[in-house]
Amino acid sequence: MKIRVLGCHGGELPGYRTTCFLVDQKLCVDGGSITSVLQLDDVLKIDDIFLTHSHFDHIKDVPLMTDLLVGKRKTPVVVHGPAETMETMDKDVFNNRVWPDFRVIPTKEKPVLAFETIPIHKPVTCQGLKIRAIPVQHPVYSVGYILESRVGAVAFSGDTGPTDELWRAINATPNLRAVFLELSFPTSMQWLADVSGHLTPKTVISELQKLDRRGAKIYLYHLKPAVIDEVKAEVRSLKMDFLHVCELEEVYTFI
Repeated sequence: MKIRVLGCHGGELPGYRTTCFLVDQKLCVDGGSITSVLQLDDVLKIDDIFLTHSHFDHIKDVPLMTDLLVGKRKTPVVVHGPAETMETMDKDVFNNRVWPDFRVIPTKEKPVLAFETIPIHKPVTCQGLKIRAIPVQHPVYSVGYILESRVGAVAFSGDTGPTDELWRAINATPNLRAVFLELSFPTSMQWLADVSGHLTPKTVISELQKLDRRGAKIYLYHLKPAVIDEVKAEVRSLKMDFLHVCELEEVYTFI
């Protein structure tokens, strides 16, 4: 399993990109940075996008990629997500007001985009991976994902405040290789993290006490650009070598 960081921030400024992880070139976890990063040939390789939730920074490039696909693919790109997220994509994005409904373009029979609701807790198989959606804590309905391959498991928290269900599911998953865990604000802004459903270094440490890490590395992402230096300094001060702050264009290979 090879994971490329297309975007790993909780906002956008020059040099910072919203959340998107490219898995083995053909699958994305979240869609905040696709067309803003990839050349057309690489965009066309993507077959599946798994959304953690419907907030704009996680879906931004999904509509922007659609018109690039017309006449370029034989099969639609499938956007997966929990029912609440897919309802938002249906009613609030691809509604022919905010964006054209590319589920019927160029034709209803051969669209460039398709939606698929993913069940909660029950694994689905996609591109040789077993993928489970686990609810987390955020102002809109949100999930984390556990991806399992023959070489091991990798988990993504999605946006979340303190949560329990995801940790229980990860702890019950064999051969854990890595956890991609959101971290948005410094502890000095704990009040904002609490009301917006995000983590600080303080709550990251308390959340990791719920994890049976088994040697897995923790990759921190979703840092807010306006406070990123303060958050990084706070993480460094923890002096925990298993914590790594994701950077753009890093590639992690799990074999």
